[in-house]
Amino acid sequence: MTTLCFDFGNTRLKCAVFSGNTIDKILVLNSDDPSIAMALLDEYHPEKAILSSVINHNPAFDTTIASRTQFHALSHQTRANFISPVGKPDTIGADRLALSAAAVHFFPGMNNLVIGLGSCITYNFINQQHEFLGGSISPGMEMRFKAMQTFTAKLPLVTADWNFPLIGYDTKTNLQSGVIAGMTFEIDGFIDAYKHKFGNFNVVLTGGDASYFAKHLKNRIFADSNFLFKGLYALSEVNNC
Repeated sequence: MTTLCFDFGNTRLKCAVFSGNTIDKILVLNSDDPSIAMALLDEYHPEKAILSSVINHNPAFDTTIASRTQFHALSHQTRANFISPVGKPDTIGADRLALSAAAVHFFPGMNNLVIGLGSCITYNFINQQHEFLGGSISPGMEMRFKAMQTFTAKLPLVTADWNFPLIGYDTKTNLQSGVIAGMTFEIDGFIDAYKHKFGNFNVVLTGGDASYFAKHLKNRIFADSNFLFKGLYALSEVNNC
């Protein structure tokens, strides 16, 4: 059985093609035009589909996918393997719901901190009673680089170099050290604070740059760049039955 899992984020529109419960391929979509949806249907003939979106995307995309699949759009009303006893559950981002579902699916009965590296860094805490309690949100790597260029008169826009020095020797390497090392220290600091407060504790790092940051962290973590897609698949199985 083929399932399409869509992740519409602030930076990219992506689709994971599942065969059974295994990811066959991950696609980056050019747009949310219905013609893209129709091309995916024609090529992969999926039985099921699920979409997580944190943007105001074209609703015709959903309609097209739903015309030929069992389709579910992720929201606070989605049937999940956890509960959200927070003040305004309807404000929880779809991406955070998918990450929480994956945490409970793969690490049940544990206090899980799922750290998503995207346009923003999201810290998502799901306790061992399978309750999503919230967490934190801070600027992501690209946002930090762009902010320093945008809000100063002379600092340039630089990109990541994973061989950055701790002590920068020019403007470029100073910026790289400040952003990448700064994010590393921030992530380690959050993990240490949670570890001090909770036992039976597990950390998952996910997002496109997860493997790179994992190498710099002092804490032991589980890194999986496709964790959100796996959460979407698990939710699809529950909501598209």
